[in-house]
Amino acid sequence: MAEIALWVIGSALVLLLYTYLGYPLVLWVLSRIRNKPLPRPHGDLNWPAISISVPAYNEEAQIRDLIHSLLALDYPRDRVQILVVSDCSADATDDIVREYAGEGVELLRMPDRGGKNRAENAAARHLTGDIVVNTDASIRIHPDAMKPLIAAFQDPDIGCASGRDISVGPDEDTENAGESGYVGYEMWIRDLETRTSGIIGASGCFYAIRPHLHRLPLPEALSRDFSAALHSEEHGFRAVSVPEATCLVPRTPSLRKEYRRKVRTITRGMQTLWHKRFLLNPFKHGAFSWMLFSHKICRWALPWAAIFAWLALGILAPSSILAALPFVGGAVVLGLAGAGWWMAPRGQPPRILSIPAFLVAGNLAAAHALLRAIRGGQDKLWEPTRRHVVKAG
Repeated sequence: MAEIALWVIGSALVLLLYTYLGYPLVLWVLSRIRNKPLPRPHGDLNWPAISISVPAYNEEAQIRDLIHSLLALDYPRDRVQILVVSDCSADATDDIVREYAGEGVELLRMPDRGGKNRAENAAARHLTGDIVVNTDASIRIHPDAMKPLIAAFQDPDIGCASGRDISVGPDEDTENAGESGYVGYEMWIRDLETRTSGIIGASGCFYAIRPHLHRLPLPEALSRDFSAALHSEEHGFRAVSVPEATCLVPRTPSLRKEYRRKVRTITRGMQTLWHKRFLLNPFKHGAFSWMLFSHKICRWALPWAAIFAWLALGILAPSSILAALPFVGGAVVLGLAGAGWWMAPRGQPPRILSIPAFLVAGNLAAAHALLRAIRGGQDKLWEPTRRHVVKAG
């Protein structure tokens, strides 16, 4: 039994080190060998027509600010279509959008609520641009972000280009600092993946894609932003992250809400990867299959590895102080993180526990999502995560 416990602990440690240190290190080495620079904007570029698609449900509090920010983008205005897709909003969202009809902002109202993917599937045939840009009502795109994003498509091998998320909050003393650190790490990994080959998932908040890839059939239960990169690989293109294409993503006001959001998004991600599982075949998809396995499956496996490793420590603890200390320490960290998460005002942990609590919540969400995905759990209706409104500048 002791030998099995040691093997479990060792395997979990190897998985942890590979996922968060080994994988980025290998990417860094490969990026030095096979760096693939992105095309940049230049003065004589003939800017293609773009269609900006914005799914919205009951966004009266921020849809006006979003429209203003889109109209202020540094991009030829006569080459921009803005389409707001209302998922049968019950507030003043549609009326506000109609106020901007004279400035070319279009409204497509769904006849009944069907969820984000159904709304975006319905909108696809109304998008007329050479490039489709997907964004959310809660984020703000930097005025200078669109040209670098679209310039990437000068490379005919690029099928999808993702913006760079910047996690922001109105009050650093009360907002979830752990989320900011995680987003920064994720953007760094995407930069390395881009330089090596291509990213394995786009930012759901802000990404662009070629229209024929956007129109590919997608079951409503799956993740469209994750699928954008997978569709690109499947059809001979690559997806990239564009560092200059920045967008401000407000942090969720509560770690509890962030947990629920993560469970939903990871569940959809797992179901999407299962739908496209053939991309994990390294004999057909080479480095992409390795990156897909390392970035997604290894991360999703970590919470289960941690659980089994902690139980293995418990088995060894009565006879080994070296096992007892991390076993007790792990229990203390979990207890403090849980207490801070559930007992603090608005579901926020104390700042000293912000990052540990966020990591614990993220890993628990991945474990929860796997159980939900196995059961075939789905969100019947889309309910956007309500975030603080942040203005771009």
